[in-house]
Amino acid sequence: MTAVPQDPEVLDCLGQRCPLPVIAAARRLPELPVGAVLRVLADDPAAAIDFPAWCRMRGQEFVGAGSLDGSPAYDLRRLH
Repeated sequence: MTAVPQDPEVLDCLGQRCPLPVIAAARRLPELPVGAVLRVLADDPAAAIDFPAWCRMRGQEFVGAGSLDGSPAYDLRRLH
């Protein structure tokens, strides 16, 4: 089994508007190993709704929202 990195990979989408942060995450997540977490920095207010909805539709896990260095951050885990 492939080891999963402990620290999430960070994808900076600050300043991008819907749907660009979700598109960027959808392109990057499949490049990570199953079980890895992608932390997306996104300051578009729609991101708080878009990321959980996208994870539900795509069968991925929305781990949660928080911040990284004061920027809004959304953690997504690759399940398949």
